[in-house]
Amino acid sequence: MKPFLIIAIAASAAYMMGFLTKKLRLPSLVGYMITGVILGGSIGKVFSNEFLGNLHFISDMVLGYVAITIGLELSIPALRKQGKGIVTIIFAESFGAFFIVTAAIYLFTRDLPLALVFGAMAPASAPAGTVAVIQEYRAHGNLTKALYAVVGFDDGLAIIIFGVAFAMAKTILASEIPGASVNTIGGLLTAGKEIVLSLTIGGAMGFVLAKILPRVQQTSEIIIISFCAIAFGIGISNQLHLSLILTNMMVGLVFVNITGEHSGHRISSTLSQLMPLLFVLFFMLAGAHLNIWALPALGGIGLVYIIGRSLGLMGGAYVGATIGKADDNIRKYLGMGILSQAGVAIGLALVVSSEATTLGSPHALWIGSSVLASVTATSIVFEIAGPVLTKIALTKAGEINRKS
Repeated sequence: MKPFLIIAIAASAAYMMGFLTKKLRLPSLVGYMITGVILGGSIGKVFSNEFLGNLHFISDMVLGYVAITIGLELSIPALRKQGKGIVTIIFAESFGAFFIVTAAIYLFTRDLPLALVFGAMAPASAPAGTVAVIQEYRAHGNLTKALYAVVGFDDGLAIIIFGVAFAMAKTILASEIPGASVNTIGGLLTAGKEIVLSLTIGGAMGFVLAKILPRVQQTSEIIIISFCAIAFGIGISNQLHLSLILTNMMVGLVFVNITGEHSGHRISSTLSQLMPLLFVLFFMLAGAHLNIWALPALGGIGLVYIIGRSLGLMGGAYVGATIGKADDNIRKYLGMGILSQAGVAIGLALVVSSEATTLGSPHALWIGSSVLASVTATSIVFEIAGPVLTKIALTKAGEINRKS
């Protein structure tokens, strides 16, 4: 069967499944993912690994659109109105997840390098799921704005935490190998360089875009120029091994803070017309990548990770919001909206697996395979439960279908 016919059938099936899940008062993306699981390697095997690999650019493109959309919501004046609560929430939920997962895995296994690596995985989130729910239900309010800020910035902090924790884990593992050495400082500098370059390149692109787009009036031209900007952000990030999420988020952030919220909303409303189609494809393909048969083999480590990460993120968000004196709805419900986890965490797990192979010791190889298998399996849980909990949080906060 020809590739476009496969995509057409799959996208149609995903759309109909999304319609059914919405009737059940679940986010449409759950239906898209279920369709992907059915058509993927877990069940129907309609999508081969080679076919999915050739469509990887779709995932990158969607993440680019999601990232710039998040950035366009991060107006500094609007963030200031929310006070220091956003900053304390981001730090509290990220470090809360790291420390609780690290402690829980260590108490369960008594393996410090393994605990540090799992802890380093925990803060990474999947902003696409949260943003998809916000846009599907046209949520609006303080909690919605806080969710945009948190899922945008916590991936940057997650990369820094990963760089530090994984460098420590590699140092311990290397000390077990006679004659081996690990450049801990080099690992930290690499993580820092990724953050700084992503923000710098994204900021420069946002500045250029702010000089071009306000002069454009036609919607079709806005779509074309925005597509080119996002594609450049993705391409440069992939070429230099940077974070495409941070790069494109910075494009939107700089743009909206130079041109103002009115221009930002004008661009984001235009881009939002494309997002439903992109979300159908993205979550369908995400489901196709998931191996549901890995769930029974999750084991105790996976369950400890799920519980520890959930407690760390939700508890940390609550504590951070309390310290920062954030809005009551943010304090109560924000933690429920940040549990989604997929692409970034799996990417970090692949880095762990690759570095473990380089170290080559039996302990390192076991950690690499365990982390990759567990994070991939737990992502199934978080990617399905996360959007559902986000919808519940927005509903309880009274921000779904609320007029701006």
